[in-house]
Amino acid sequence: MCSQRINPNQKLNNIRHSAEHVLTQAMLRLYPDKFLMAMGPSTDNGFYFDFEPINDFKIKEEDFPKIEAEMQKIIDENLSITRKEITVEEARGLFKNNPYKQEWLDLIQSRNEPVSVYYTGDEFVDLCVGPHVESTSEIKTFKLLSIAGAYWHGDEKNKMLTRIYGTAFENQEELNEYLKNLQEAAKRDHRKLGRELDLFTFSDLVGSGLPLFTPKGAFIRRSLNEFIESLQTKKGYSQVWTPQIAKAKLFKISGHYDKYKDDMFHVVSNYSEEEFFLKPMNCPQHTQIYASQQRSYRDLPIKYSDFAMLYRDEKPGELNGLARVRSFSQDDCHIFCREDQVDQEIDTALQMTKQIMETFGFKYRYRLSTRDPQHPEKYLGDPKVWDKVEKWAVQIMERNNIEYFDGPGEAAFYAPKMDLMATDALGREWQLSTVQIDFVMPERFDLNYTDNDGQKKRPVMIHRAVIGSAERFMMVLLENFAGSLPVWISPVQAKIIPITDKQMEYAQNLSNILEDNGIRVEIDDKAETMQNKIRTATAEKIPYLLIVGGREALSEDNQVSVRQRNGEDLGTMPLAGFLTEIKNQISTKSLNLIK
Repeated sequence: MCSQRINPNQKLNNIRHSAEHVLTQAMLRLYPDKFLMAMGPSTDNGFYFDFEPINDFKIKEEDFPKIEAEMQKIIDENLSITRKEITVEEARGLFKNNPYKQEWLDLIQSRNEPVSVYYTGDEFVDLCVGPHVESTSEIKTFKLLSIAGAYWHGDEKNKMLTRIYGTAFENQEELNEYLKNLQEAAKRDHRKLGRELDLFTFSDLVGSGLPLFTPKGAFIRRSLNEFIESLQTKKGYSQVWTPQIAKAKLFKISGHYDKYKDDMFHVVSNYSEEEFFLKPMNCPQHTQIYASQQRSYRDLPIKYSDFAMLYRDEKPGELNGLARVRSFSQDDCHIFCREDQVDQEIDTALQMTKQIMETFGFKYRYRLSTRDPQHPEKYLGDPKVWDKVEKWAVQIMERNNIEYFDGPGEAAFYAPKMDLMATDALGREWQLSTVQIDFVMPERFDLNYTDNDGQKKRPVMIHRAVIGSAERFMMVLLENFAGSLPVWISPVQAKIIPITDKQMEYAQNLSNILEDNGIRVEIDDKAETMQNKIRTATAEKIPYLLIVGGREALSEDNQVSVRQRNGEDLGTMPLAGFLTEIKNQISTKSLNLIK
């Protein structure tokens, strides 16, 4: 069975989907009776093919040239790719020896959907919803990329399959550019940088998807949160703190128990039969702080911020460094306000988000995440209210001149979302911040305030996160800057490198002055050559290297020889001049080094 994803470039999507069929056909020609086909979709960046090896059959990346050559033969044969609708019984006969296809057919039959297959010439056929190109000759350029293990349906309880990744483009130039970006992405991989820069680690004893932050990594994480808090405090947000666990009843009222339970960690008490869960988000608990006392219209808006840890039971196959984890924190905020205050509060949140994205130099656009019209059962609340809020979100986007695109099916179960998609240095998009207008939670928790006419009314609940998960933001930050972080957020801002031991006392004096001025500094006192010390500090991505020898140590104005991590030599200057420059960079949160 081939699944299908929507791609803005439908032609390219069709080429990639067809390239996956050609890959499968080539594998069947080369290795008949060696594997069972499972599934193979197109993706945003290419395609992949999952299969179950039979007996000891294995594919290695060294086999790719042979497979690619067979794929090219099929392409050159100019085979037609044609769609045909058949009955479930006919399909079961076609794939009678394939349990994966039979499972797909069970699902299709349960949904009462039509069964379609695609033929490539007269030789190859697969269950598929399509669409495809009309013939194999339309596949102009392709490349197999890598092999990985993948659980069937991404569930670790299922069998481990073999997955081959590939990509295809409309011309060789686009493929070459993509492969070049892949090489650059490998250099920028935050998991690699995390090890090299000693920022975070994972342990099998702790558990997959549970990152452990070293002192340097914890500093970056803490600095992000402190930066956000410094801005939102000025906007009237008050920080709260809530427990990592809560009773199941809380999540039953909020709707998470019914709509989100499979993604939550169950907690068992040795002394109580009550059911508890680790919280996947802060909003249900924040409703209880609001509900803890009577509220008046004069009290609104009330703005709670919370950096507490959250936990989600992600599937092992979907875990990815800091990008997708099981434990994380968010710069989570919830605003309880009157309906006439919503526009102002959201505009303020959007402006704050804009300021933060500009601070880090991120380009971005928004995704308007709305309901899946095919599955209304996924959502809580009155459909008319959903209609109202989705139209309201469009008005907010347009009023703020925000570029956005539609994301049907991406809404939360209680509200549509305005999700910020940040673009990194390689053009990849990552969801960071979000804003949501929620009428469901206040209703389900019976929240109210006393209006100026003495009547009880429901507040509107606005969900807002600016950087979203600190862990994911840190990942984007590392990969976007290839580990060379802006000076203000670098764990070590300067490293002093004495040429010989004779300059150690001078180096220590310089270090004391820098520390007194708030600069994070280290001295490299290892018994190594100056060049080795420079190479080490450069690999550590430390912004400034202050090299001191006999001439600098004898100077009357604390001279230092300044070198940047990019190798540029700024020459010798008084320490006071260097301090002025670096302190200005820190205070302005500059993205650049000294020019």
